[in-house]
Amino acid sequence: MASDRIFGLVVAVVALAYIAGATQIQTSFLSDPVGPKTFPIIIGSVATIAGLFMVFKPDPEPDWPVLRTFGALFFAVVVLVLYAFALKPMGFLIPTAITAAVLSYQIKPQVLKAALSGLGLSVGLFLLFKFALDLGLVGFPKSWTG
Repeated sequence: MASDRIFGLVVAVVALAYIAGATQIQTSFLSDPVGPKTFPIIIGSVATIAGLFMVFKPDPEPDWPVLRTFGALFFAVVVLVLYAFALKPMGFLIPTAITAAVLSYQIKPQVLKAALSGLGLSVGLFLLFKFALDLGLVGFPKSWTG
């Protein structure tokens, strides 16, 4: 219960700060009725209500995962950060295939299935983003394509 209350309080405080920041947004005289302030204020209000709900009506004390699970989550975050840094110099396909394979292996440790999942996700997402969504992705390092 204490962990829910602490998290709910943090969410409510951050949401109130978000609302305070949203009120500082400058609007022009030609803005639509909703305007650039209203949407962030609505999001902050919903987050504040959700946070306060957690403070006043917490769930029973959760069963926290074992330390190994936190290690796996930390490893996944490190892999995703490295992925973000690898995208520009290596293109989309190679880092995405490696990252998807590593994360897939973490879910179910079967090397062949993880490698095929990484390869399939990499190619599938590239085709979707490049051709269906018309994003300017580079598939491979620029040194390979000239």
